[in-house]
Amino acid sequence: MTETTPIRILLADDHALVRRGVRLILDREPDLQVVAEAGDGAEAVDQVRTHDIDLAVLDIAMPRMTGLQAARELLALKPALRVLMLTMHDNEQYFFQALKAGASGYVLKSVADRDLVAACRAAMRDEPFLYPGAVTALIRNYLDRVRHGQEPPDQVLTAREEEVLKLVAEGHSSKEIAEMLVISIKTVHRHRANILHKLGLRDRVELTRYAIRAGLIEP
Repeated sequence: MTETTPIRILLADDHALVRRGVRLILDREPDLQVVAEAGDGAEAVDQVRTHDIDLAVLDIAMPRMTGLQAARELLALKPALRVLMLTMHDNEQYFFQALKAGASGYVLKSVADRDLVAACRAAMRDEPFLYPGAVTALIRNYLDRVRHGQEPPDQVLTAREEEVLKLVAEGHSSKEIAEMLVISIKTVHRHRANILHKLGLRDRVELTRYAIRAGLIEP
């Protein structure tokens, strides 16, 4: 968005008083402008069909169609739209459902006056906005998945293959690598072939690029 064009916002909440309060927070910012309001999710979808909207701020708990359902419909209708969930619920289940629905952020109503403006701007920059409790939930969820073996391992290479990759990327010949690791040249070749196959790479140049990305060698 340019400085002269405010972010056009749809505000959806089934409580008119909440909408009024949130609108006051947003409309006092020169780069934010509420251009449409809705009292439930279905109405929010209709508003996006008839208005040019950049960002939808949706309450989660609404009649007829919840904010989560509306988020899914809105993003199917207009993939470039950004969506923020605004809720009174500091609830991990709602938070993860919001992420699955495609929301860019999750803002608690209790601190909307502090967080909402920053969340709107972050969403338009394609950056996620999470309140501190949500960050904690994300980290705990990730660690739980790792603990239960549900997270794919980052280390697709064995420790020995990683050693060989590092030395190849540093420019050592197969003979030098064999001597350094006290293994046969044939074994070096086998490791190298396995590395290329596992990583889907073709040659030393691509191996070097991968080694830099993986932090094995410095660029």
